[in-house]
Amino acid sequence: MATSEQLPIILIVDDMPDNIGVLFDFLNENHFEILVARSGEDALELLGYSESLPDLILLDVMMPGIDGFETCVRIKSDCKLQEIPVIFMTALNDTLDKVKGLKLGAVDYITKPIQQDEVLARLNTHLTIRQLQKELQVKNRELAAQYELTLQLNETLQKRNEELQAQYTMTHQLNEQLQQEIEEKRKMELALEKANDELFFLGNFSTRS
Repeated sequence: MATSEQLPIILIVDDMPDNIGVLFDFLNENHFEILVARSGEDALELLGYSESLPDLILLDVMMPGIDGFETCVRIKSDCKLQEIPVIFMTALNDTLDKVKGLKLGAVDYITKPIQQDEVLARLNTHLTIRQLQKELQVKNRELAAQYELTLQLNETLQKRNEELQAQYTMTHQLNEQLQQEIEEKRKMELALEKANDELFFLGNFSTRS
């Protein structure tokens, strides 16, 4: 059985009270929580308002009203319900009926009369698969969130790099401008020094004359 703090919930959909009674007692003894619907319509109504959806549905094929096939179609067309595994219960041995059920979205078949060990084995197998699927979905959501966070961080880093590049470019330009100003100042100082020397020379020349 799938390990969980909460008991796995099994929905039994069957119009025969004897079948329901046998399954209910057996599954209850094996630590499953049981929900019961006596028809496809009742099952869909129960699934529509239930706060705790079943982990798996045991669905009889031959029922008055909408049969198991149509019930399965409606379950699989509901985005809230379509991930719930459905196992058909049937006295039909026709391979075409079994193939039809699998094509409609069922994961397995149990042939009546019910063999309890077979039922338990199939339930445990599909509940384990379902639990692994849930864990994989959680992991995928976590990975998607991490990927989105990575994209955001990369975008932030890219913007920061662009800002730093702009600051570097501006600093480089300012340094070049400062170097030019220093060079111009040095040239002016040299020109002034030369002019002072010339004036000094002319002053001395005039005095001697």
